[in-house]
Amino acid sequence: MAAGTDHAYASRLRRKYGVEDELNRYVSALYAMLGTAIGQEKLVLRAGKVSALKMMRSQALSDRLCALARLVFEDPTLERATTRAQQRKSIAEIEEALADILAQKSVEDAIERKVSEKMNARHQEYLKDLKLEALREDAGPETPATQAKLEELEALSARGLAASALRQLRPQRLSEIVGQESAIKALLAKISSPYPQHVLLYGPPGVGKTTAARLVLELAKARAYTPFAKDAPFVETSGTTLRWDPREATNPLLGSVHDPIYQGSRREFAEAGIPEPKIGLVTRAHGGVLFIDEIGELDPMLQTRLLKVLEDRKVRFESSYYDESAPNVPAYVKRLFREGAPADFILIGATTRDPSEIDPAVRSRCAEIYFQPLTQAQVVSIVQGAIKRLGVKAARGVPKLIASYTIEGRKAVQIVADAYGQALYRVDPKKGGGAVTIAEDDVRAVIQTSRLVQHTLVKARATREIGKTFGLGVHNYLGSIIEIEAVAFPASQPAKGAIRFNDTAGSMAKDSVFNATSVLRAQTGIDVADYDVHINVVGGGNIDGPSAGLAIFLALYSAITKTPLPQDVAVTGELSIQGKVRAVGGVVEKLYAARQAGMRAMLLPKENAREVDAGLAGLDVRAVTSVDQALRELRIHKKSTRRSQGRSQGTRRKARG
Repeated sequence: MAAGTDHAYASRLRRKYGVEDELNRYVSALYAMLGTAIGQEKLVLRAGKVSALKMMRSQALSDRLCALARLVFEDPTLERATTRAQQRKSIAEIEEALADILAQKSVEDAIERKVSEKMNARHQEYLKDLKLEALREDAGPETPATQAKLEELEALSARGLAASALRQLRPQRLSEIVGQESAIKALLAKISSPYPQHVLLYGPPGVGKTTAARLVLELAKARAYTPFAKDAPFVETSGTTLRWDPREATNPLLGSVHDPIYQGSRREFAEAGIPEPKIGLVTRAHGGVLFIDEIGELDPMLQTRLLKVLEDRKVRFESSYYDESAPNVPAYVKRLFREGAPADFILIGATTRDPSEIDPAVRSRCAEIYFQPLTQAQVVSIVQGAIKRLGVKAARGVPKLIASYTIEGRKAVQIVADAYGQALYRVDPKKGGGAVTIAEDDVRAVIQTSRLVQHTLVKARATREIGKTFGLGVHNYLGSIIEIEAVAFPASQPAKGAIRFNDTAGSMAKDSVFNATSVLRAQTGIDVADYDVHINVVGGGNIDGPSAGLAIFLALYSAITKTPLPQDVAVTGELSIQGKVRAVGGVVEKLYAARQAGMRAMLLPKENAREVDAGLAGLDVRAVTSVDQALRELRIHKKSTRRSQGRSQGTRRKARG
């Protein structure tokens, strides 16, 4: 109905004004719509570009319509439409184009509104950040939450316990380290010098390697010719805890680079894409000593990288995200990437591992010092010193009792501290306490609750037994007694005897048994095939090496010939099939083990005689080169074996017949 009304209105206009007036009014309306869409100023500028200004002011419909077409299509080459049909066609085309312009204008307006809204939100956030930054400049970076955390930390720091017993009882001077005089002297010579050297310290745990390293640096600082400054650092770490990521995301030993994309540097660096180098312990130790306990546990690749630092005396940093030409890179970051971080230090590594297990490249750059195992008398001295530093008294038998359960100085001090706690607990507080005295029962209570066992269960005896002897072994620089026993019976079938041996003792120990049987036949004519033999390593320990060869031979010889062996003599040495006694390793540790067990004498290869400490009292050390000499040293005369040999040959002939 509305459409009909419009049509009727248009008809009345045409009758009153005519068709041309109607088109003029319509074109004027289109001009108004275009001006609204693009703006009057832009409309005038566009008219000048398409040569339409003159035609826009014209009274002729064809001129005004041509100017409108040029403005809408931005084409100055369009010509006038002269006929009514051409004019109506041009108006239809203009309407379509103008509709597109209006639709585009509507979309642009919507987008501009959204952009304006977002810019306004960003502006508010920016103003908020500026206000927060201004507050930080005035009041610092603290917030109520961070301030509460800080107060909690301060409260925890103020609430401390007394110093631990181990720290209080630790030696404070080099003279207080017991049993390591030669090692300390050698360490002083290496460190307290105008040209200090990197050092590797070998030895059992708890003998003072860490304490010696720390005290030696303090003594070296006092020397006039020392290269160490008064504030030279002593940085201590452990190879068992040093971990690293091959991507360099973390490396507390050498340092790492915090990339903005990988693991994130500081916020201002991350936003600018700047990688941030983090220095490691080697740089913290610059100008001083880096002490790595249990250096043998360090990752092999990390050891290799540490060698590079030792050679260059600096740490190099690399990052794919670093751009030296970037204008926002701080100067210290540029310097670390360009020159590296300084790392000129002395390395002191301590380990309980065998030298063969340490990287040869590390060993080649370091002097090597061996700390000795502690004797029972030295452990007693350590216990007495700890009791004195505690300011308490102890029963007469306490030091010796503690020394029978450990040969580690650290463990002995720990037992003293625990026994002191037992003694304090035993004192009746209602009676006012009084002087505290550590009793043997206090030590036994610690032994029971800690389930400690005596470190040397085998003790020497001034007797002789058949088929039993004592070998010597070493593990982690601690010597031990290996109790070997053998029995022999006539074979149940002629020339078909059997040999039984601990499978847990290891393949090398079995080889020693076979060597012993060959030497026994070569030296005495006795064929072990005529006997059923059982050789046993008491406790079933794994004998990792050939050093029990001589001990196994003596036990086998004693069992077959029924010759008693002394039970206060320890034996070590590799046995060749020619009856020769060859050199073995760990002689020093084995000497201490024999002495700890109360042995009167010890047989060892002559090739190892130079390793014997002349100051080792209380042990008669005898060097031998063959089994014959070993038998003579044990005051054993080789048995006549002709009858046995003849009987063996006759038995074999009878078996063949």
